[in-house]
Amino acid sequence: MCTRVCNTAVAAGFSGTVRGRVIASASGMTRYIGAHTIDNGGIHMAVLRAGSAGMTALQIFTAIPRFYGDKSTIKPERVARFKAALAKTRIKPANVVVHAAYVLSVATPDDEKWARASAGLTKELERSSALGVGAVCFHPGSAGASDRGESAKRIGKAITVALKAIDSGTRILVENTAGAGKTMGKTSQEVRDILAAVPTSLRGRTGYGLDTCHLFCSGYDIAASKQSFTAVLNEFEEVTGEPPSFFHLNDSATELGSNKDRHVLIGDGLIGAPPFEWLLQDRRSANVPLILETPQQNYEIADDDDSPDPYDVKMMKLLESWAGK
Repeated sequence: MCTRVCNTAVAAGFSGTVRGRVIASASGMTRYIGAHTIDNGGIHMAVLRAGSAGMTALQIFTAIPRFYGDKSTIKPERVARFKAALAKTRIKPANVVVHAAYVLSVATPDDEKWARASAGLTKELERSSALGVGAVCFHPGSAGASDRGESAKRIGKAITVALKAIDSGTRILVENTAGAGKTMGKTSQEVRDILAAVPTSLRGRTGYGLDTCHLFCSGYDIAASKQSFTAVLNEFEEVTGEPPSFFHLNDSATELGSNKDRHVLIGDGLIGAPPFEWLLQDRRSANVPLILETPQQNYEIADDDDSPDPYDVKMMKLLESWAGK
């Protein structure tokens, strides 16, 4: 679950100048690091707050995430403000991810609910394509009491419907889940089965991403050792046939295998800091958005305040120190 915001940072030494740092390690691999910044004042303000924090990647919502958004369009002036703000930063459109609504359970066996969730996913792709961003990520939802193999096909069908309806360069990416209840996308095999349900002709426009908290809470012990961490990434790449197209960088407040998705700052949770350093030094973290969804210090930032949140500044410095090695 995303819990994001930004705050004033005069005390942290920021003048309000928009900037960003593209981090290249000694091996020459480029890292694009950012966060899901709060959009008080509009999504263009989320962009400016990310730029003020020195980010080179970003995640946003285009609509209220608690609703389907299946009838919500995006106004041209909102698109223009977003693109103008992005041009003031070093965040490339390709490194912007839109997080779809949490309620888009296209895994459901209920035909009526599936139809509305599917329409919501298509509409999200429409809004995100208008913004010109790189990808939409989404939680596939719960299979309920239905067969999980059939549920994977329903998810793939919803992705296919959206991609056929909206012809753009914006991709739809499945996010792995923490495994609560009957949710789909908990394992590499389920992610593979979802993607396999998308026609080959459209597969280039879809893919998946990994959330570190979700991995840990679903039972993947990414904290045990660097070897075990690498083995998890290897498994997903080998089973799905491709590396992740984004990462969500979140520590976990709950234990291994808890199936409870509770994000905390990196180093403050039960995953700990080392796995994030291992990730920043792994080839699969290169040239894809690396997005923080960790807590913020000030959730009530003024609509016209584009300064970075101190927690974001802290996390960015930590991640950049590892990425530059």
